Amino acid sequence: MSSTLLSTLLTLVIVTLIFKKTDAQFKEWCIADEQTPDDELQKALDWACGKGGADCSKIQAHQPCFLPNTVRDHASYAFNSYYQKYKKQGATCYFNAAAMITDLDPSFGSCKFEAIP
Repeated sequence: MSSTLLSTLLTLVIVTLIFKKTDAQFKEWCIADEQTPDDELQKALDWACGKGGADCSKIQAHQPCFLPNTVRDHASYAFNSYYQKYKKQGATCYFNAAAMITDLDPSFGSCKFEAIP
């Protein structure tokens, strides 16, 4: 291996180690994919809040995450609740391709989305 290539690889390893986030710093949330139609989101939302076991109490009327009252917003909250609750047991943020992972906190106002490292 040439010394230039070796030097470049060593530099990349060092930079990666310097900027690597610790588990305490790395947070991710599971939210509804913007491109998913509402009818598909509704099916996934129903599953998450039903058989999936997500805590959907905060998206009920008069609760902190009820507004905005849209399928997409409620699905995002439910998907994240499920994902955070079960990810250490192997759960994914898939929901039949209706969801995606983000590292941007989707919380707003008094509606706080949980993030478990």
